[in-house]
Amino acid sequence: MADVIITMKVMPESPEIDLDALQEKVKAVISEFEGRGTKVDIEPVAFGLKALIIRFAYDENKGSTDDMEAKVSEVEGVNSVDIIGVDRALG
Repeated sequence: MADVIITMKVMPESPEIDLDALQEKVKAVISEFEGRGTKVDIEPVAFGLKALIIRFAYDENKGSTDDMEAKVSEVEGVNSVDIIGVDRALG
């Protein structure tokens, strides 16, 4: 089969959360599930709150990302996790 590109939106608990530290913790969890090529963007939401938009390649043979989402949601400082996109990788 092929790789898919997963786009995950991670909302921090508050605007005071250190996004750099949170980003590293989330990337570590993604790598445990063999997510590769992680790219992170920061998206303003409202009132100083910013979300992490994380894109990474994932082997579609592994199936659902539910376990990964659950583990990311357990990271200290994470309020919510949503998969906002799944696209077939080209190449």
